[in-house]
Formats: sequence, structure tokens, C-alpha cells
Amino acid sequence: MTGGPWKRLRWRWLGPALCYAALIFFLSSLSNPFPFKASGIFTFDKLLHFVEYAGFASLLAWGLARAGLAVSSGGVWAAALGSAYGLTDEVHQAFVPNRSADPRDWVADTVGALAGAVVMVAFLRRREARSSIRP
Repeated sequence: MTGGPWKRLRWRWLGPALCYAALIFFLSSLSNPFPFKASGIFTFDKLLHFVEYAGFASLLAWGLARAGLAVSSGGVWAAALGSAYGLTDEVHQAFVPNRSADPRDWVADTVGALAGAVVMVAFLRRREARSSIRP
């Protein structure tokens, strides 16, 4: 069977990440998802973006690894896809009343996606190492 690793992926493992992406889209569609407004470059809002995309990228990295992609490749793709989805999320928010597209939010999304992917890759590699040691 030819077609590379993408053709052989078992897509069902990406379900949790796709559901999470749908949740992000839903929350971004709300005019006022949180009743507070923070200001400054390092705000609670940026922390929420970081955590939100760290979770998304970790689910992507886990799903891609379970689906058959190499763990390190899955991590790279998870970080890249997380960042790209964060960019589309910011563009989406530009069209939602009382919301705006903020490049600093996208930076927080990207840093969170990178962190989530790195943590998941480390977890999966450690798990692989442990399972290869056992008889």
C-alpha cells in the first residue's frame, strides 16, 4: 500500500481533538464568553489562550501518534496545526460582535500549542521507553 503515512492514518483517534476544536469554535462564536475584561500584554486572557491551545495540541499529538504517525512527527504537526487553528480562530473572532482579532492572542495560542505538543511527545516517548523495557 502506497501513499505515505497520511493515507494510512486511522482517523478515529483524532476525534477528541476535533471535538475540542469544535468547542474552541463555539466559545469563539460567543460575544462575551467571560464576564471580565483584562488589560496589558500578560493577562489572564493570554493564560486562557495558552492553556486552551496546549490542551488542543496535546490531544492532536496524542491522536496523531495513536493514528500511526511517528511520535516526533505528530508533535511537530500538532504544534503547527494548533498554531494555524489559533490564527483562523482569531480571524473568526474579527467577525463576532464584541470580539476582536488580537495578534497577541495568536502568539499565546502558538506558544500554548508548542508547549502542549512538547509535553505530549515527552509523555509518549517516556511511555514507549517504559513499555520496551518490560519483558
